[in-house]
Amino acid sequence: MRNLVVSGYYGSKNAGDEAMLAAMLEVLSDLDPKLHITVISADPQDTKERHGVDAVGWLDISAILQLLGHADLLISGGGSLLQNVTSRRSLYYYLGIIFLALAVHTPVMLYAQGIGPIEGGFACWITRKILNRVRLITVRDHGSLEELARLGVTKPRIEQAADAVLAIHPVDKEGGRMILTKAGAEGAKPVVGISVRDWCGWTHYKDVLAEVADEIIRRYDARVVFLPMQYPEDVRSAESIAERIDEDARASVTVLPGEYRTSELLSLVGNMDLMIAVRLHALIFAGVMGVPMIGISYDPKIDRFLDSIGEDPVGDLETLTADVLLAAVEDKWQRRKAIRQHNAALLKKQRGLAEKSAELAVELLDKGQ
Repeated sequence: MRNLVVSGYYGSKNAGDEAMLAAMLEVLSDLDPKLHITVISADPQDTKERHGVDAVGWLDISAILQLLGHADLLISGGGSLLQNVTSRRSLYYYLGIIFLALAVHTPVMLYAQGIGPIEGGFACWITRKILNRVRLITVRDHGSLEELARLGVTKPRIEQAADAVLAIHPVDKEGGRMILTKAGAEGAKPVVGISVRDWCGWTHYKDVLAEVADEIIRRYDARVVFLPMQYPEDVRSAESIAERIDEDARASVTVLPGEYRTSELLSLVGNMDLMIAVRLHALIFAGVMGVPMIGISYDPKIDRFLDSIGEDPVGDLETLTADVLLAAVEDKWQRRKAIRQHNAALLKKQRGLAEKSAELAVELLDKGQ
């Protein structure tokens, strides 16, 4: 039995990161059912219960060192671990875990990561020094390849893959229907999903989304459902937008109040006719479930993902306007059947690229035997 350790932003109630871990575990276990996988997690008990794997605490350095000393491979990923725009500390933490693995001579692979942005001379230098000692890097987009080149990371094998979540299998829609019914969002109306987050204390985009949601309800006789990807922060963000929607339209607005597992979120998204999202993995869930999407950018990872499937963001959180967003909604609404077919073909290719990371990880383990 070979021992694999996975490091990432797990156990923190972020649905996108939990979906990445679920997808990684699913594909890796399919390729090698005998792998013993342990996850470094902010909440080891939750990770054990949610994913059925062993886990250790992310600050338990003694246990992590002992674990790495007996590991055949450390996987760092997926997601945007190596960046210092949303958090300066996380870059050094994840680099620190990689350094510990290297110190005990455990091979390291970066798995489907979104690299950067990394700012500052020291941050770029230490990232270059450490990453040039790992065995293999797969990234989820072309922009990450460019960031590695800018940093001077040239020694490991580097491959472009795709976000790990794109390897996950679509799920049945019934579970999502049951959740919507329980939340009072049942009925024959078309459903438009919105996934938002707070950002920099800005409120302009919330006013825009409230105006657009109101118009969607009136124009298409639709129900608007807010989908939380980070619990409970996204629930509060959604509620602040729902409060701005015209009182006459609020009966057709649902803010989903809970924390949902990956399969539940996929099933919920599958019940939607259109997804408008700030959150990257809400867009990716839409891709997996074949739902037309509109992305609003706040980070290069949004632009990079949309570019990989031939789309552009409708705007960014700072400059978004209701007119532009409504025009995009109208366009997607009129073409939603054709878009489903077009995106299905594009996402099939992305799914193959997402599986590539797992295949390369197992190949690396095989070479280490």
